[in-house]
Amino acid sequence: MDYPIWHPCSQMKDHEVYPIIRIKKAKGVYLYDEKGNSYIDGISSWWVNLFGHSNKRLNNAIKKQLEVLEQVIFAGFTHDKALELSQRLLKIVPKNLKKIFFAEIGSSAVEISLKLSYHYFKNIGIKGKNKFVYLENGYHGETLGALSVMGEPLYKNAYEDILIKNIMVEFPNCYRCPFGKTRNNCDVECFSFMEKTLSSKADCVAGVIVEPLVQFAGGFKMYPSKYLSKLRELTKKLNIHLILDEIATGFGRTGTMFALEQAQIEPDFLCLSKGITSGYLPLSVVLTTDEIYNAFYDDYSKGKNFLHSHSYDGNALACACACETLNIFEDENVLENNKKKYTLMRQLIENYFKDFDFVGDIRHTGFISAIEFVKDKYTKMPIDSSIRFGFKIYRKALEKGVLLRNLGDLIYFLPPYVIDNSQIEQLVESAYFATKEVIDENFC
Repeated sequence: MDYPIWHPCSQMKDHEVYPIIRIKKAKGVYLYDEKGNSYIDGISSWWVNLFGHSNKRLNNAIKKQLEVLEQVIFAGFTHDKALELSQRLLKIVPKNLKKIFFAEIGSSAVEISLKLSYHYFKNIGIKGKNKFVYLENGYHGETLGALSVMGEPLYKNAYEDILIKNIMVEFPNCYRCPFGKTRNNCDVECFSFMEKTLSSKADCVAGVIVEPLVQFAGGFKMYPSKYLSKLRELTKKLNIHLILDEIATGFGRTGTMFALEQAQIEPDFLCLSKGITSGYLPLSVVLTTDEIYNAFYDDYSKGKNFLHSHSYDGNALACACACETLNIFEDENVLENNKKKYTLMRQLIENYFKDFDFVGDIRHTGFISAIEFVKDKYTKMPIDSSIRFGFKIYRKALEKGVLLRNLGDLIYFLPPYVIDNSQIEQLVESAYFATKEVIDENFC
């Protein structure tokens, strides 16, 4: 294939059959390719775009900042937009979070939180806390440290031999519950797996890292907030840090500004990225407590410094964009207005897909909906992976002017918040007809 770019999360050989789509422009919820075809961006361009493409307010905020300051070294220097963003974030996160460390992407935020957690215990003289606990199917990024707390084997297995050996715990599988419960009638009996692990290994565990409420790349698995409440209570009791990865769940995706609000908990570390700039520019932050910060605050000669840095930490353009993102949330009552939109999206998905024999589970949290397809809805037996059922739905949907993505035999809906009712109807209807065609071609 005579093409210079190696694209992410792709088998490039597929593009011998399915040519790369060249996008020329974008506006609102629409992407436009070089042939003039339009696509509803049903996945917010990989979960980052909140307020549509080429948003006038965001464009203007970046243009205004560009005339003042675009970038400055963040070691020993600061600037107005970084300070403004820090103050704004501290007003909307749990009160125990007092300090902010800037980075560029989600994986970097995860790496920082892991390093800080381990280093904290080292600085205060507690030895042996050098492991992290994570959930099966969890996803926290693809740098080596992040991969070491990756619970999704698809991304991890090839690198197993070079990874730090951390501890995986069985995840809260609400669709295939080992206790025979459902999301609506359980007392999170599955927390027993986490409780057993932490109680037996507390002396060597520095922290637990989870995606709250929804595991994104691990199959959009959704679980009750009570699991998080129990996890926070237990980690406090055992002197273990709780690291919440809200890189994907943050900024309204789960229906509240942050998923942690639904469990009413305060973590030791909070990782944010993706929607923080409405998908315009790379930016991530790690928020933590004064207690953790103070463990590093000492004379330089004591060697307690956290010498971690990235070239674009605190980038001024990204910070300006993030500040305007928060302005839009406030000015346009976004969280409340979203409820009507995702209620409609859920109703349409349920109405269109509930009677398909191949639909195993339809699940929703906030402005996130996912459909898991199975060979048999009663036994929950998966579809033969060689069929590439979900991938074929994704391809069919593109032909109908809708960008979806599949994770195996699951498709998900995660549109920008600016989507209107008619566009929601088109998104769901196109997904339905794409699915119907794939079923007819493969099983009829």
